Amino acid sequence: MAAAACGGEAAAAAAALCAFSPRDRRFFAISGPDGRLRVWETANSRLQQEYVPSAHLSAACTCLAWAPPGGRPPPSKDGPQRKKRKSEVAEVDKQLDILAIGTAVGSILLYSTVKGELQSKLDGGHDNKVNCVRWHQDNCCLYSCSDDKHIVEWNTQTCKVKCKWKGDNSSVTSLCISPDGKMLLSAGRTIKLWDLETKEVYRHFTGHATSVSSLMFTTVKPMNENKPFDGITGLYFLSGAIHDRLLSVWQIRSDRKEKNAVMSFTVTDEPTFIDLTVSEVKEEPVKLAVVCRDGQLHLFEHILNGYCKKPLTSNCTIQIATPGNDGDSTPKPVPVLAAAFCSDKQSLLLVYGNVLQPIIEKVSLNTTESHICLIRDIQKVLSLKTDVAVTKVKTPVVNSDTKVLVPGVPGHSTAVKTPSSGKEKKKNKRKPGETEESIEERLGALDIDVSKVKTPGGLPQTDSFVVLLVQGLESNDAEILNRVLNTRKEHVIKNTVARMPIHAVIPLLHELTKRLQGNPYSASLMVRWLKSVFTLHASYLSTLPDLIPQLGMLYQLMESRVKTLQKLSRLHGRLFILVTQVAASEAVQDVTEVNQTAKLVYEDESSEEEGSDDEMIADKDSDENWEEDEEKEEQSDEQDMTVEKEINGDSDLDPENESEEE
Repeated sequence: MAAAACGGEAAAAAAALCAFSPRDRRFFAISGPDGRLRVWETANSRLQQEYVPSAHLSAACTCLAWAPPGGRPPPSKDGPQRKKRKSEVAEVDKQLDILAIGTAVGSILLYSTVKGELQSKLDGGHDNKVNCVRWHQDNCCLYSCSDDKHIVEWNTQTCKVKCKWKGDNSSVTSLCISPDGKMLLSAGRTIKLWDLETKEVYRHFTGHATSVSSLMFTTVKPMNENKPFDGITGLYFLSGAIHDRLLSVWQIRSDRKEKNAVMSFTVTDEPTFIDLTVSEVKEEPVKLAVVCRDGQLHLFEHILNGYCKKPLTSNCTIQIATPGNDGDSTPKPVPVLAAAFCSDKQSLLLVYGNVLQPIIEKVSLNTTESHICLIRDIQKVLSLKTDVAVTKVKTPVVNSDTKVLVPGVPGHSTAVKTPSSGKEKKKNKRKPGETEESIEERLGALDIDVSKVKTPGGLPQTDSFVVLLVQGLESNDAEILNRVLNTRKEHVIKNTVARMPIHAVIPLLHELTKRLQGNPYSASLMVRWLKSVFTLHASYLSTLPDLIPQLGMLYQLMESRVKTLQKLSRLHGRLFILVTQVAASEAVQDVTEVNQTAKLVYEDESSEEEGSDDEMIADKDSDENWEEDEEKEEQSDEQDMTVEKEINGDSDLDPENESEEE
């Protein structure tokens, strides 16, 4: 459990960004997850300044860098001021400490710890998160890299971009300026050495498998003093990467063939803070202090003299733990946030504890032991600091007749008890002879029968619903919201919406919109609340300037459902007809068929005789008509014969012939 707790604290510490001031490590700046920048004095662990950027939540701090000592300060945003005396200028130059703060939106803030205010803001260089900022030896020049793959050179006097070029095909995560100020190291995964005059790549290095998080030069002069020094050849530099437990050391050589690391240092976890002492002489070893994500501090000491195949382990590991005072309590590890070498290179500044309230301690180095565990009682130290601090909060004297308004739902008040004196406390103590009431009796005395409580006027009491609704919206408690919003009584819903405070209307609409997207059962309940809210609070909603974007989701949701209403109604009608037809056909099939054959047939005789007489009459009429037709045909034939004879010249004058023929 202790290890898990330490792991959570160490992870939170790793998320914090911190840096020591270059002047004798006098100040320590740290920016936590809350976006606030705090500057602490290392001598007495006292908070000197606290700066909250205007956009500390949307544009969180991503990197920090102190300006190097000397140089000209950036211009103030207040414009030209009166001319200062020489003594004032010397004093300001002595105390000048500027912090460059990179943000997640691509802007860079320049904060003055002397004035305690924002000096200037650098905009227009990056359009993505700033990963690293580095000051040039000349104070008016600043370099930055970003996720937009570019490196920007800034002029802090004019607050404008001096030069911008593409540094890599992916994000550029770290920068470092050479000791002579003519070269620049940049790294994403691969490491490049740039010539600042021509902005061209001078050397390539293999780099790491993951994004490089730190770059720094370890030497200022080459180890081989026989050859002439051009300012860069022969120097060593160190690099560390995220999720990588190896710190690599690289050497800049005259030939371009060697691109791999010459040696490496191994640590227990990902490095989060690195500090070192620069080697100025050939025989002087480089001292390295590495703080890891697991809260441990590793110290290395090595003379850089060429290639080393095997990774080097730490000479000393420092851990901090709390003392186990009682028999049951176990010591808990305390994470180390940062460490830095002092000017004498024999002592170390340790920053450990909480990000919001760190403890800074100076420790002398003892590398004879390979593992050192420092016992520190953090709670005792913090309690001493709290006792020393003078509080400015005064408790008002409250009379019995005074009515105190407390924050909450309008119409609700809580009983305020006046502070009792010492004599009353003594009277309230239980006497030795008296018996103490059990917990069950106390709970029974607190029980209230709801049925006995009568509400004035017989109206439903919705105060409890209003209080529960406001509490549920503020705490986002699903159980409380379900208890309130699942009610079906219309009058309870109307009274609750009418008595709720104005500031809770918009959160209630957001909650109802979220629940409308669920199952149809919950949507049917939420529509009742929506109707009451829009009916009772329409005047307030109409005054909101940003009502359309706030209710855009609800409008789109209702619009999408209304669009399908016509199609669903048509489909409902067709399905109703089909279901009705199927039911009717099934009902017809269930009915038994009726036998339609006649059980009795009756025939009438008179009707048959009449019918036969009619038939006989009809037959006689047809025979008579036939004989008349034959006679007419014979007459017509005789006439035809006489006409033919006349034509042929036959005469009827000869009676003999006629008689003969007859």
